[in-house]
Amino acid sequence: MRARLMAMGLVLWLAGCATTPPPATPAVRELSVTPRAVLVESLDLLMARGYVIRHADAELGRLEAVIARWPGYRVKLEVQGSGTASRIAMTAYRGNRPLPPSLVEPLLTELNSRLEMAR
Repeated sequence: MRARLMAMGLVLWLAGCATTPPPATPAVRELSVTPRAVLVESLDLLMARGYVIRHADAELGRLEAVIARWPGYRVKLEVQGSGTASRIAMTAYRGNRPLPPSLVEPLLTELNSRLEMAR
């Protein structure tokens, strides 16, 4: 009986040892477009693709959107500007786990082409 309790205690103790997820690796692009134009076009693109915008802040250069269809995940976009150029970093998460950058590459490619056409 005591051995079972010890074994059960060990299992519960080990189950509590959660590892932290690896740091997110964003997909990055640099474009010669203003940060505001990037955010506006990103909003349009993500909404057209079925994402729900949860948070958008032009002052901070951040946008967060979620998609409810399978497999559900959220996308985080950060834009840093320097003059008329912008550095775009996009990361996808499922729960608190970062997903590979290849998942958001198609979104960045389409965003790039939309911004090129808008010029």
